[in-house]
Amino acid sequence: MQSQTVDHHSGVNLGVAPVTYGQGDRPPRGDYARARPDYTRDQDWEAYTAEEHDLYRRLYERQAAQLPGLGCREFIEAVQHLGRPDRIPRFDELSERLYRLTRWQVVAVPGLIPEEAFFKLLSERRFPVTNWIRKPEEFDYVVEPDVFHDLFGHVPLLFNPVFADYMQAYGAGGLKASRLGACELLARLYWYTVEFGLIRSDDGVRAYGAGILSSAGELRYSVCSPEPNRVPFDLERIMRTRYKIDTYQATYFVIDSFQQLFDATEPDFTPIYERVRAQPEIAAGTVLPGETLLSPAR
Repeated sequence: MQSQTVDHHSGVNLGVAPVTYGQGDRPPRGDYARARPDYTRDQDWEAYTAEEHDLYRRLYERQAAQLPGLGCREFIEAVQHLGRPDRIPRFDELSERLYRLTRWQVVAVPGLIPEEAFFKLLSERRFPVTNWIRKPEEFDYVVEPDVFHDLFGHVPLLFNPVFADYMQAYGAGGLKASRLGACELLARLYWYTVEFGLIRSDDGVRAYGAGILSSAGELRYSVCSPEPNRVPFDLERIMRTRYKIDTYQATYFVIDSFQQLFDATEPDFTPIYERVRAQPEIAAGTVLPGETLLSPAR
């Protein structure tokens, strides 16, 4: 059940409670008072300023210029579906295009939302997108996901039918994981695929993860640098592997195709969770004995 904030003098529902993950002194910046019980809210597109649209344009142009040779072909082909890069897209117009192709929609949220609410939206093929955009001084790095990260990083691959089905399956699996107390294990799968995943191509590894594709520096680092480990996709290995939230990743996992990703994550995870829990966790930068590492892109 979602927590509600209520003015007990007036009885007016003031929205859902703000959400934070990790530790920090700065409160969430989203307007949770205007959110519905499922954490969705109106986008309020008319409230964006000319400066905010221009900031989106500059972010978009910077990342789009890096895509050739670094982003995967599927993403490069799909990013055009976002529409005009000179303004923040209207979620309703974007949803119309998306629904026609893969039956997904985008919905506005005030910021981070609880795991249960997040899983439920994904299971309904509704992707939550933060409605606010970062400040100009956060051009290179923003602590919380903003509208640019969510739109540019996540939404294009929802136009890919196989990846779109994977995302819905992940949401349904998340609802089950919450009942089994396995959300942390499933979060690692999301981190190492949806956020920081790499995929093989004829020219070497390419990025498909949203956290990479929306990052100014990690896109080239993840694909080209000799420093990080690039490990072939292994579901149980991923669930055992801790990750870093404040630096570039020390390890990336590489899939052969989106179909491989969907097939590997289709079975019931209940026995997988049991096997993973019986094994020790793996530190982020660890290379296991006999493990094959993939080379950076040429």
